Amino acid sequence: MIEVEHLTKRYGPTLAVSDVSFEVQKGEVLGFLGPNGAGKTTTMRVITGYLPPSEGRVRVAGYDVVEEPLEAKRRTGYLPEAPPVYPDMTVQEYLAFVARIKGVPRREIKARMGEVSEKCAITDVQQRQIGKLSKGYRQRVGLAQTLIHNPDVLILDEPTAGLDPKQIIETRELIKGLAGQHTVVLSTHILPEASKTCQRVVVINAGKIVAVGTPDELTRRLQGYGTVLVTVEGPAAEVMDKLQRVQGVNWVEPRESADSRITLEVHSEKGQDVRAELARAVVESQWKLYELKASGLSLEDIFLKLTTKDLSEETTSRSQASEDRSQESEGKSP
Repeated sequence: MIEVEHLTKRYGPTLAVSDVSFEVQKGEVLGFLGPNGAGKTTTMRVITGYLPPSEGRVRVAGYDVVEEPLEAKRRTGYLPEAPPVYPDMTVQEYLAFVARIKGVPRREIKARMGEVSEKCAITDVQQRQIGKLSKGYRQRVGLAQTLIHNPDVLILDEPTAGLDPKQIIETRELIKGLAGQHTVVLSTHILPEASKTCQRVVVINAGKIVAVGTPDELTRRLQGYGTVLVTVEGPAAEVMDKLQRVQGVNWVEPRESADSRITLEVHSEKGQDVRAELARAVVESQWKLYELKASGLSLEDIFLKLTTKDLSEETTSRSQASEDRSQESEGKSP
C-alpha cells in the first residue's frame, strides 16, 4: 500500500533523510519511531506529497507521489502534529468544507460527516466553534477531517501530542479501530504509543533507518540471550546456586528481595527455554514458586539501544575522521 524506496531529502546543505526504504502493507498500523529531529516528519511530508523528495521514489496505493500527485493524495488522509482546523468555524461547517475540498460527492457529504463524527466521538460538539473546544476535541476534529473522504492510507504525525492521559487512551483506541479498514502510519517519539497501537515499527535516527520489525522481532535480534524472571521463597544464596546449576543457564542475577522472597533474572542461551527445568529445581528443593515468566527488552530498551548505538557509532566515526585530518595536517607541517 505504501512503498518508500531509497528516499533522500535535503534542505540545502542539510541532509534530513538519507536513503530510507520501507513498505507498509494494506490494513497495517506501522509505528514510525524516533527521537525528535530524526527525520520522521520530513519522511511523512514526502509520503503525503507535501514535500518533493530530493532522491528516491514513494508510491501510495500504486501511485507515485511525484508523477501522479492528485491520485496519491485522493487516497491519503494526513494529520499533522498541529491539526489543520479553523477556529472560527463550527465543527459541522469545517467538516462540510473539508469534504468539498477533498472531492466527496455532494450527496454523500452529510452521511460521511455523520460517520466520521460518530467514529471520532464529536457528534455532541457539531454546532460549537472549534476555537472554543478543548485540545482533545480539536485533535478528534483533526482526525475526522483525515477520515472524511474515506482514504486508503492515513498518515498521523504525533496524534496524541499534548493530550491528557484519558484523551491519549481514547485516541489510541480509535487508531487501533482503524486497522484493517485503513493503512496507518503513526509517527511518535512516545514509546508506549508504538507498543500499544502498532503492529510493526520502523526506528529512524539521524535520518537513517536503524531497525524494522515487530517489537518481539527487535527484542530477539538485540537481546542475544533468553531471560526468565523467577520469584521464589527460600534462602537466597541456596536458590541462586541451585538455579545456576540448571542445564542451559548461563548466569543468574538478583533483581529484588522482600521478606523471604527473592526475584532473580535467569539468563540462558538464545532460543533455549529453561522454564520447565527451573520449576523442577525449585519444587525438588521444596521451595515455594510464586512467579516464573519469560522476560524481554521493552520497546523503550530497544529504542535506546538502537539510537544510542547509532549515535555512538556516528560520534566515533566523526572523531576518527577529525583525528585523521589532524594527523594529515601535522604530516604536512614543515
